[in-house]
Amino acid sequence: MSGSIAQGTSQSHGNTHMLHFLVRVPRRMEDVWPAVATPEGLAPWFTAADVLEPRLGGAVTLRDLGSGRVTAWDVDRVAEYTLDDGDRIRFHLERDGEEGTALRFTHEYRGAEAAEPAWRARFEKLVSRP
Repeated sequence: MSGSIAQGTSQSHGNTHMLHFLVRVPRRMEDVWPAVATPEGLAPWFTAADVLEPRLGGAVTLRDLGSGRVTAWDVDRVAEYTLDDGDRIRFHLERDGEEGTALRFTHEYRGAEAAEPAWRARFEKLVSRP
């Protein structure tokens, strides 16, 4: 199985935007989970997590993005980080066949910046990781 990144979709409500991606990662869920839920896993493809308390309500600090809380945590399936500026980043993992993972991603943010190209580049790194 090879990885793929579906075209991102976005919705806007005033100054609030929601970006969604479906990323097919050619690795088992158990192997993808650390990449979205641990500082060691996030750093190579996304950003350094200077603080990450792996539990609902735990503190999180994502370098260059800000600090906040873990607002959803279902071990091996869902990790969601809501930052103090209102940004919300959600990773939802599902099995995709015997050896693959479907990552359903949501980024809710405010402002006019175009987030899709940056996320696509990040997901290309994630999919190509050994």
